[in-house]
Amino acid sequence: MGIRFILMVNKQGQTRLAQYYEYLTIEERRALEGEIVRKCLARTEQQCSFVEHRNYKIVYRRYASLFFLVGVDNDENELAILEFIHLLVETMDRHFGNVCELDIMFHLEKAHFMLEEMVMNGCIVETSKSNILAPIQLMDKAS
Repeated sequence: MGIRFILMVNKQGQTRLAQYYEYLTIEERRALEGEIVRKCLARTEQQCSFVEHRNYKIVYRRYASLFFLVGVDNDENELAILEFIHLLVETMDRHFGNVCELDIMFHLEKAHFMLEEMVMNGCIVETSKSNILAPIQLMDKAS
């Protein structure tokens, strides 16, 4: 398994979306998120986007007011995960039109649906934006 968790966090450190692909209790998740967010938000733009924490490698990227953090196994390719983060943002941009924190907050279920189309059990299974968005567009038409 490659991806262990995906977090979307604002500049103040508030988690806007969290998706875990391994079991952690609520207390463990809260502690892990707090440690990782503090560590990543304290870094400057000149530092690289990879951080090792506990038994995870954290790959993160900032887009506007949101930080996208992905926790992976130590043997995972960091550049591939950066590309995955970029694909996720481009997919959300295509659906929401320049995605922002409010889009995630008010359409959390759609953000989770996109992640569920892209990642299954910690493995990236879909990279086509049109294939990722097709079920969401069908749901929008039906409602």
